[in-house]
Amino acid sequence: MTTFDDREHAFESKFAHDAELRFKAEARRNRLLGEWAAELLGKTGDDARTYALTVVTSDFEEPGEEDVFRKLRADLGDRADEQTIRNKMAELRGVARQQIAEEI
Repeated sequence: MTTFDDREHAFESKFAHDAELRFKAEARRNRLLGEWAAELLGKTGDDARTYALTVVTSDFEEPGEEDVFRKLRADLGDRADEQTIRNKMAELRGVARQQIAEEI
């Protein structure tokens, strides 16, 4: 293998690794959002865990995070306004990234 091939392979590996970390952080963020929303909805125990999973799976409806936002907005109603939800999404994105980085 040439040096160019080695570099190309390393770049591809790093790209795949970074994509996996982004996916894990996004899924973690969505679970954390689900736990936060479940608390606002008065859910506890298994009900809260089940609800958090529905938030995670709602992210598979379309690319981006608007599908998650719409689910939370619809479910929370007047318990949280748009800005509160978006702020929590941003806050928990950072928390999730930090948690994933600490696990590596």
